[in-house]
Amino acid sequence: MADTRLARDRIEALLRKMATTKIVVVGDAMLDVYLVGEVDRVSPEAPVPVVTVHASRQALGGAANVAANVAALGAECRLVAVVGNDARGEAVRTELGDERLSIDYLVLDGGRPTTSKTRVVARGQQMLRIDEEIEEPISARVMEQLGTALERAMRDADALLIEDYNKGTLVPQVIERGMTLAKKRGVPTIVDPKFKNFFAYRGATIFKPNRRELEQAMGASLDLAHPDALPDALGKLAVDNLLLTLGGEGMILVTKDHEVTRIPTMAREVFDVSGAGDTVTAWVGTALAAGATVREAAHIANFAAGIEVGKAGVATVSPAEVLAVHETYYDQLGKLRREGLL
Repeated sequence: MADTRLARDRIEALLRKMATTKIVVVGDAMLDVYLVGEVDRVSPEAPVPVVTVHASRQALGGAANVAANVAALGAECRLVAVVGNDARGEAVRTELGDERLSIDYLVLDGGRPTTSKTRVVARGQQMLRIDEEIEEPISARVMEQLGTALERAMRDADALLIEDYNKGTLVPQVIERGMTLAKKRGVPTIVDPKFKNFFAYRGATIFKPNRRELEQAMGASLDLAHPDALPDALGKLAVDNLLLTLGGEGMILVTKDHEVTRIPTMAREVFDVSGAGDTVTAWVGTALAAGATVREAAHIANFAAGIEVGKAGVATVSPAEVLAVHETYYDQLGKLRREGLL
């Protein structure tokens, strides 16, 4: 498998350029709610722990978290998404404002609630997650409004990031419109897919599923241990490059020339994997918009994801944090190779 070291001066140049880009994110926006407390007894009503909540906070989730990660890079990000005309939709708009993100490309839909995920956390552990959502496709009226917003956002964009969580925003018509607009502008398209529209992204620059999603879509025909498995999947998907995320095992990049690059994860403690995929999407897309090669973009996104999983809950990563871990990562990689562990 190929390996590419990203030199410090190159990563610094890319980070400076990334901060000047205009990125469009389209997909399922969510609100993440965290209820934090303590557990010291079991309920007398049922054999479940009682969590006494001491604090709560809200954060952007889904496509909105991708947008927040792009904004943390200093880039201009335009989020094209649907939120409900409800309190949580208002919370999403407030959080976007706090992150210096425009709400000009949001579409309000009074017929559906804002998708939210409420996590109950005690002693640093997630006890329960409550999802409030409607997964039905958006209406024809909302779809047309979303398409109009997407066209406005894409007029001078440098990249399109498509974030699908199967919550009804990315209907085939919206996907096709976004892909067509990106092709017309000649800008990269980065896709974080889910099963429902998995094969709807022909021509995408980077297609970024996780292992479970790819195995589910490909079925019994996929054997990751076979050297031809991933190049074959690339062909069936009809995308330019496949970036397979493997959780704690890092990522595998398969490029259009069928060269396979294994990118080991950073050797650090994993605190919370929530939002790591969003971080990868944001950093890969913004790096490509800044002129990075596909391999460079994948490596820099790997640095960012390794930092994100060391934080509690969904979080963003700063350029300074990535620079700080850059040399450490390669030192650790060299040690593992000398010991025959890679």
